[in-house]
Amino acid sequence: MFVDQVRVILIAGKGGDGCVSFRREYRVPKGGPDGGRGGDGGSIYLVSDPNLNSLSYFRYHPINKARKGAPGQGSNKQGKRGRDLYLKVPVGTMVKDAATGQVLHDFLKPGEVYLAARGGRGGRGNASFATPTHQVPREFEKGRPGEEKELILELKLIADVGLVGFPNTGKSTLISKISAARPEIADYPFTTLTPNLGVVDLDEERSFVVADIPGLIEGAHLGHGLGIQFLRHIERTRILVHLIDVSPLSGRDPVKDYRVIQAELKAFNPELVSRKQVIVANKIDLLGEDRKRLLAARRLAAREKKPFLAISALTGEGLKDLVSLLARLLAEMKNGSGQGASVE
Repeated sequence: MFVDQVRVILIAGKGGDGCVSFRREYRVPKGGPDGGRGGDGGSIYLVSDPNLNSLSYFRYHPINKARKGAPGQGSNKQGKRGRDLYLKVPVGTMVKDAATGQVLHDFLKPGEVYLAARGGRGGRGNASFATPTHQVPREFEKGRPGEEKELILELKLIADVGLVGFPNTGKSTLISKISAARPEIADYPFTTLTPNLGVVDLDEERSFVVADIPGLIEGAHLGHGLGIQFLRHIERTRILVHLIDVSPLSGRDPVKDYRVIQAELKAFNPELVSRKQVIVANKIDLLGEDRKRLLAARRLAAREKKPFLAISALTGEGLKDLVSLLARLLAEMKNGSGQGASVE
């Protein structure tokens, strides 16, 4: 199950109580205090794991607790420290404070470790309170409670290229043809209910990641269709491929479809419409002699001053040109901005 936003409660371990003890051994008069301190409570860490692509674990485990520290013992023995708890999250997860919405951490790389809740400190035993004028202390400290945090974990997929467009325009077919991703494909809208990621291999050393963003329709930013669930995943993509169905069987106006999707992107995040975009006319294998929609899409791209390609994701026509174009654009962005795209 794909889960990209959860609310979790993290409770770090309580520190162990200090010990009150006095040394009592045969032929050892006035042994004195020897109560040890309690062990610190376990902390909770979040760790980004590149093998995960969902927050589904937290859907069934919304409350996570670390172990508490053991109490101190006599003979100045310190209590055992509580075991730390490490929870794995996908790369691209943002950690937010549930009360304020403040972003506490953003996992952008694999293997990042974030201290989400610190364990409580163990209390001092009575040996720590001994002084020359207070030689028989009976004071001790209780262990301090661990931090308790209520957080929102929000996953935003990290991809070089995002595929956007109305349902049933061929996004799933396209990603299945240019990568090893195998999404469900069917001839009806909203076949794709979760974002799909695919790696496009250019050669042994170069590749880039493509994300299929499902469910965009008019009013998506208001919650219509599935778009409100997945629009956030577009925010981390470097290039948007705007897929348009130009087949006469669709009965759709490709120019109107483009305008609608652009309006949805702008309503969700105005920065998205200024991002690098490629307009791609799909299903040209179904055109026959009616090429009005294809010409309209081509003129649209010229007016918008955006790269344009005509493809058939089903037959593979034009896919090599599309992959080459995307690889070149990503390389240019890397060289121009120094932000390190996947293509090398």
